[in-house]
Amino acid sequence: MCRLLVVRSQEPFNPADYLTPFALIARNSKEYQGHGWGCAWTDDDRKWQIYKNIRPVWEDNNPSRFPRTSLLVAHARSAFEDRDIVVENNMPFTDGERVFIFNGELRGVKIREQGRIGAEKIFNFIRRFDAGDTLAALRKAVDLIRKRTRHIRGMNIILIKEQSIYLSTFFTGDGEYFTMRYKEGPELVICSEAFPSEEGWQSIANETVRAW
Repeated sequence: MCRLLVVRSQEPFNPADYLTPFALIARNSKEYQGHGWGCAWTDDDRKWQIYKNIRPVWEDNNPSRFPRTSLLVAHARSAFEDRDIVVENNMPFTDGERVFIFNGELRGVKIREQGRIGAEKIFNFIRRFDAGDTLAALRKAVDLIRKRTRHIRGMNIILIKEQSIYLSTFFTGDGEYFTMRYKEGPELVICSEAFPSEEGWQSIANETVRAW
């Protein structure tokens, strides 16, 4: 049950301004978020660059290593049942066009898809339906996953394609933990939790599927 972050802006920003409070959120989470972390950002040519580390985000504390960007995605991992803890399983996942992050807990999922872990299988399952309308693909994939899964405690998905951000959120309990939050101003910020000591954050309702 990981922690998620996306930041998008018209003007380049310093990733450290967002990764620092994100690391604090991960460190203070009631669930352990220390099974590694990763981030992705767009460079001056709007191409994705990826960084991953097996250390907890709050220990890998040099966010100033990342260049200014207008689009940032970050993920702090809490591995399901403390399994498969290798850096290759850290998100974000990308196919070069899309970037994907996920948190949740699903049991008894009956879909056939390629992937090392469940989150990667969900990413590839969504990609299967994306023939151009990514929001429709996300809706269809989430609907099928919900129908083919015995129990879903939580399933939050963020998918970024070009400059668009697509989100799906669903949970059956522990709403305080699984509810996604966002803040719109000069930058759009979406995170698993509001940044400490910051006002202006809004909660995203359960069973939301939308795009920014």
